[in-house]
Amino acid sequence: MSIPPRYWTKAKKILSERDKVMARLILHYKDGYLVTRNDVFFSLCKSIIGQQISVAAANSVFLKFKKKCKGKISPKIVVKLSTANLKSCGLSRQKAKGIKELAKKTLSREFNSNLIKNMNDEEAIEYLSKLRQIGRWSAEMILLFSFNRSNIWPLQDIGLLRAISNNYKKKYFPPKIFLKKLYKKFSPYCSVATWYLWRSIDDEPIQY
Repeated sequence: MSIPPRYWTKAKKILSERDKVMARLILHYKDGYLVTRNDVFFSLCKSIIGQQISVAAANSVFLKFKKKCKGKISPKIVVKLSTANLKSCGLSRQKAKGIKELAKKTLSREFNSNLIKNMNDEEAIEYLSKLRQIGRWSAEMILLFSFNRSNIWPLQDIGLLRAISNNYKKKYFPPKIFLKKLYKKFSPYCSVATWYLWRSIDDEPIQY
């Protein structure tokens, strides 16, 4: 059974004291928390698959991808799959190439996720972004869901921006100055605020 990140309880208290919207969301979703998956390769594959498509479409493609991997998503299995095999799951050529290259670099240790533990957030984002098909958004998802970083504020995430607009009665796209104000208010627990804002627009907790 999973347990909340070590900072979760303290973060809920501080965010509730600082912000009325957060207080309401935390009370409403009081039993939930961010669930961490300690499998960086799995999460990177899932984030590549989920880029620029709906959650429903991403889930459909991912299930087909998982089936191709015979239920075990690992670099050793993925590296043996052809680009055509991956494309048959519904992946674009670019995404298929990105996942293949990720498997190769993981096996060769050219990409070593263990190094990320000793990096700050921006260093880790830069390191992850060197991978094909991994940009800032995907890197932030990995830091959130695989490394339990407490202060990720993924402003390229459409769901987060939509949730901010809904909950704070702002137009979409929320003004940059307002987003910066929230970042300062929520730090060092922007990850927790992000999770609750996501929950406000999606009954199913997001997981990578």
